[in-house]
Order: sequence, then structure tokens, then C-alpha cells
Amino acid sequence: MTMTPEQATWFNDVFARVASGIEQVLVGKSHVIRLALTAMLSEGHLLLEDVPGTGKTSLARAMAQSVQGTSNRVQFTPDLLPGDITGVTIYDQRTGDFDFHPGPVFANIVLADEINRASPKTQSALLEVMEEGTVTVDGVRHTVAQPFMVIATQNPIEQAGTYRLPEAQLDRFLMKTSIGYPDHAAMVRILESSTVRSHEFEIPPVAPAETIIEMAQASRTVHVDASVTDYISRLLEATRSAEEVRLGASVRAGIALLRTAKTLAASNGRHYVIPDDVKALAEPVLAHRLLLDAEAEFDGVTTSNVVAQLLIEVPPPSERQAV
Repeated sequence: MTMTPEQATWFNDVFARVASGIEQVLVGKSHVIRLALTAMLSEGHLLLEDVPGTGKTSLARAMAQSVQGTSNRVQFTPDLLPGDITGVTIYDQRTGDFDFHPGPVFANIVLADEINRASPKTQSALLEVMEEGTVTVDGVRHTVAQPFMVIATQNPIEQAGTYRLPEAQLDRFLMKTSIGYPDHAAMVRILESSTVRSHEFEIPPVAPAETIIEMAQASRTVHVDASVTDYISRLLEATRSAEEVRLGASVRAGIALLRTAKTLAASNGRHYVIPDDVKALAEPVLAHRLLLDAEAEFDGVTTSNVVAQLLIEVPPPSERQAV
């Protein structure tokens, strides 16, 4: 079943209202908000690489409030254990049973703050729940709430005492972006409302969790022409043959680009994907999955530069393919 124009209009309306509500908290960052919502409605996770104090926690809380969900924040530190995230099983002497005490991962929006400060073993505790939406403790599988999204942050400065995220874990994140500092006008608005502390700011819920789940399911039905899937495939192949790249985009990356392009199309009120949807999401979806060779890194080349160049070199489709 393919999404209808009426469903696309409904999707666009709800998406716009949720984004507008979040922007009351994260002022002047509509692009980042739309990316975060696109990741959530594509049933994926978001990695934010940013300096402290730019609103990462506020974004997670506002998203949870706008969809009538719950949010938890986990501060990753070197001594954090996997059980501190997933939860633990504790023996109850009164009943003689083992009771499971869920960890902070059991929420709709989970903010994993400074994820690269925890040990690789603790980081890996998130892999199962990010991929499957379940947590296995002592051989028992527990399902997390739906919708479910991890917003992880890592600090580009103060690298001492950090553990670089391995490529396999980076590939689990649907998108990577940064919030950045606000512009002058947004900064003035923030200062004018600074009498209210960020954790005290409440925004009215816009859509229940059931509606978000329904939107995520609807986004899968957006029509994708064969010429667009061919374009995505050619982009992936170009990342693997680029001179500066040692590790190109995976199959998972291609699926992620297709899923997010569908959601972006629906958020713009369209029931079909166009090449511009793919181009708009290529950098946040693909760049963090690429691994440059040492010489390119030494020359100052970034993965974002590579993706931008490939978007110029790989021509988008100019017409639909015949079925």
C-alpha cells in the first residue's frame, strides 16, 4: 500500500506542529529539529557532536514532551557499567524471586550524554536496544517503550579520557549532526527568556505516542521511483571508490538514506521521494559512516567534504524509469 496525498498532508501537518512546539525550547534551530524528528519517525537514532551548552538535553526533553513520552538522561563516565544503562536483576529475599529493575534506557527518548567517555564495553550495552528495541539481562529479553530513540552526544573538545566510537557502532546511528551556536536574533530571544530555567520549561504535548508510531509506519509507504533507488545505489558505490575513502558506505547506510528520504518527503507533504530529498540527507546520513585514509586526513579532508563532492559528481536522475 502506497501513501496517499491526503495521508501526506496529514503527516506534514502533525510534523510541522511538533517541530514548532520543540522550537519554543530550541530557538532558531528548525533544521536540527527537523533532522531529529526525521530520525525518530524513521525509527532511527541521532548522534550529536557538539560543544557543551548548546541545548542537547533540552532537545531530548522537548521531543519527549511534544509526543507525550518519557525521557531519561545518562551521563557517560569511565566508571559507568552496562547495568547502569540496561538495568539489573536483584534477588528479593522476601519472595525468593529475582526482580528486574529497568535502567534509564527504558524511556521513549534516551539522551546518552558524552557517550565516548564510557568504556567500549559500556557503549556496546546500547547496541542491542538500538538495533532491536530490546534489552537482554540474565538471559531474559525485555522490550523498551515505543516510540524509542537514542540521542547520543560526543564532545569534539577535551579528548583526554575518551574512547573513539568504533565504526560498527557509528553505523548504528541513523544520522549525525550538530546543533551549533544560535545566531544573533535567536541568542537575543534566548536571553530575554532566561528567567525560566531550561528544565522548568514545559511545552504542551502535540501528538500521543500512538500517533508517532502511526506516522513512522506511514512513512514506510511513501513511493520511491526506481530512478531514485538507482541514484542512492550509485552514491553508495561512489563512496567506496573515492580516492580519499578507506571504508565506504555500508548496505545499512543505503537503507538508512532511503528510509529518511521517505520521511523527509512526507514531512514536506509529498507521498513520493524526489532526488532533492536524498541530496538533503546524504551528508547527515553518510558522512559519519565513512573512514578516510590517513593521507586525506592529514591534508584536512573531512567526510563531509567527500559527500559534498560526490553529490556534485554523481548526477541525479532527470526522469522516471519505465516500469
